[in-house]
Amino acid sequence: MSSLNDKVYEVVKNIPRGKVATYGQIALQLGNRSFARAVGNILHNNSDPEHIPCHRVVNAQGKLARAYAFGGIAAQRRLLESEGVVFKNDHVVDLSISQMIFEKL
Repeated sequence: MSSLNDKVYEVVKNIPRGKVATYGQIALQLGNRSFARAVGNILHNNSDPEHIPCHRVVNAQGKLARAYAFGGIAAQRRLLESEGVVFKNDHVVDLSISQMIFEKL
């Protein structure tokens, strides 16, 4: 049986370059929207950010993580910009353009 961590990582691995997902979207993919905070905690402790692109996860308003674990908010923005993610302003992704739409479960 997979742990919640493993399930979160599998969902995040499927976010394509140039797109983002919210913590809540990932929680819904796991079957429970109330897991959103747990998703954030799990990604903050990601041991393999090279293969698990946690930089592609933002909050429900598109805001970047103030405490992005792998170099801070500026590093998260640089990574997303390099993939073509569109921003509204310095620290907010334009979700109308760059948000991933998951297929129905």
